Amino acid sequence: MKNTYNLVSDIYKLVESKEVAEGVDIDACIEKFGENVKDLMRKEFKEVRDDSRKLRMSNIGRKDKFLWSVYNDVDKGEDITPPTYVKFLYGHIIEELLLFLTRAAGHTVTDEQKKCEVNGIKGSMDCKIDGIVTDVKSASTFGFKKFKDGSLAYDDPFGYVAQIKGYAHSEGATKFGWLAMDKQHGHLTYLLYDTEDTQAPIYDLISYDIGERINEIKKMVEQPTPPEVCYESLPDGKSGNRKLAVGCSYCVYKKQCWPSVRGFLYSTGPRYLVEVKNEPKPLEITVS
Repeated sequence: MKNTYNLVSDIYKLVESKEVAEGVDIDACIEKFGENVKDLMRKEFKEVRDDSRKLRMSNIGRKDKFLWSVYNDVDKGEDITPPTYVKFLYGHIIEELLLFLTRAAGHTVTDEQKKCEVNGIKGSMDCKIDGIVTDVKSASTFGFKKFKDGSLAYDDPFGYVAQIKGYAHSEGATKFGWLAMDKQHGHLTYLLYDTEDTQAPIYDLISYDIGERINEIKKMVEQPTPPEVCYESLPDGKSGNRKLAVGCSYCVYKKQCWPSVRGFLYSTGPRYLVEVKNEPKPLEITVS
C-alpha cells in the first residue's frame, strides 16, 4: 500500500531503475510537471503580485517581534538580494520536481495550493500526499538534518510547524508532514507529526491549539509597544564575542533589534556579532 512511510524509498527505486509504478501514466506526469513549472515562471515574471496581507499562514509561525514589525510596517532596513531571489526560484522548481517524482512513484498528490483559513488568517497549502497535508521543502544540509531526525519542532526559526498546523486544522486533520530534500546532496526524507500522538517526544511542542495562537497574535500585533527580541544572542565559540541566533541572522529586522550588530564574512557564510571583544579576521561586511 502506498503511503508516506514508503514514499522516499519508492522515489529512490524510481530514479535508480527508471521504472515508473504500475498504473502510472508517465506522459501525464511529465506534462503536469511542465505545466506547473510554466505556471511558476508566469507568476514569477509576468504577474504583478499584490499581497497586502500583514499576517498570513506562511508567516504565522514566526516569533512575536517579527510579526509585530511586519504588521506595524517597521522599516526592514534590508532588501532581499538577487542571489536570494534566485535561491527562492530554484527552491520552487525543486518542489515541483519532488511532486513529479511522487506521482511517478505511484503516490497520490491532491489539493495543490488549496486555499485555507483559520480565524481570518488565510493561506494556501502545498498539497496532500497520500491524504496527508504536506509541505514540500528544499533545504540546506544543515536544515535538512532537522527533517531527517525529526527535531524540527525543537528548532523552528521560520515557523514551519505552526504554518502547516494551520493548513491541517483547516482540513480537520491531526497529522501533517514535510517531504524535504537536501538540495546539495539530493537526499530525501519525509517527516510526519501527529498532534494526537501523546507518546511522541515532541508532543508538548506541537499539540497547542493553533486557533488560540492565532488569536493571541492578532491581539499582540495591535499593541503599541513591541515584544522583546525573538532570540537572545549566543556565544561565538571561545572568542568571547557574541553572535546572533540563526533566526535573527536571516531576519530583515536585525539592525532594528540589534543596532550595534556587525557582519563578518566567514568561510561558512556571514556571521553577525553583537558584542566584539576580539576583533575577527574575516572581512567585515555592511549590515544595512
